[in-house]
Amino acid sequence: MILPAKLMRTALLTVAVSAICVVGASAASVGAGTVNTDALRLREEASTSSTILATASKGDTVVVLEDAGNGWYKVDYKSVEGYMSADYVTVATKADVTIGYGLVKTGGSTLNVRSGPGTSYSKVTSLNNGAVVTIVGIDNGWYKIKTSGGTVGYVSSDYMVTCKDSAGSRGDGTVAASVSSSNSLGQQVVDYAKQFLGVPYVYGGNGPNSFDCSGFTTYVYRHFGYTLNRTATGQLSNGVSVSKSELQPGDLVFFKDGGSKPVSHVGIYIGNGQFIHASTSTYEVRINDLNSGYYNNVYVYARRIL
Repeated sequence: MILPAKLMRTALLTVAVSAICVVGASAASVGAGTVNTDALRLREEASTSSTILATASKGDTVVVLEDAGNGWYKVDYKSVEGYMSADYVTVATKADVTIGYGLVKTGGSTLNVRSGPGTSYSKVTSLNNGAVVTIVGIDNGWYKIKTSGGTVGYVSSDYMVTCKDSAGSRGDGTVAASVSSSNSLGQQVVDYAKQFLGVPYVYGGNGPNSFDCSGFTTYVYRHFGYTLNRTATGQLSNGVSVSKSELQPGDLVFFKDGGSKPVSHVGIYIGNGQFIHASTSTYEVRINDLNSGYYNNVYVYARRIL
């Protein structure tokens, strides 16, 4: 059943926030939301002036946790909790849609898997605390899940949190406490940038069919609501300086190979000693090693935008 935004906002119940997995996903989800605009920002608080945690694309699925009031939903988007404008999220109390992975959080006891969304339905199987399954739907506050063995059933969302991977990323709070929301957004920047691998390098290219180096970084960050200066030298004024040893996914990395300008090239660090950029040597968007060979020799600076 699809509910209009205004009706859904008055119908949803406020639910308690519980355990976190990776970057805070809470239990007691109440519905599945679909983003109905081209780009919708996930905010740290229910305000357009609040920090941007992520940007969802049209058609993306979110877990609606509660009606936060004043035209905002509290949601879980890719295991990151935040707030989205309710005007741009279409909510269904029942939906068969793959959300991702779910981690059982019962405090030690087993969790019953039911044949339907409620305690009155028969028990199909049970899951141990810490088990990870795939969430394939939502039905009035119950998750429809599929186990690794192929069993399909329903569990109360009060006892499950969403996770980023099939390992559950521990989910005991220790990893979550050390991972910042900016880290999560940095990975989203990287994932979005990788969609353009192989796109031609053209001097002055602003995307999406061609890029030069700073045109590429500008285009990627604009998708997430950040405005960068247009040139590589100009982008040295964006964000804050970080050392090479402190690099995180999403950081800008700069290079200088002669010339009078402070830098001659820029790319985006993707982790594991690699970066993605609109290459002037192969004339396409590609990934290269940062810590060896040519780019290690001409590396000069890094800036954190997030």
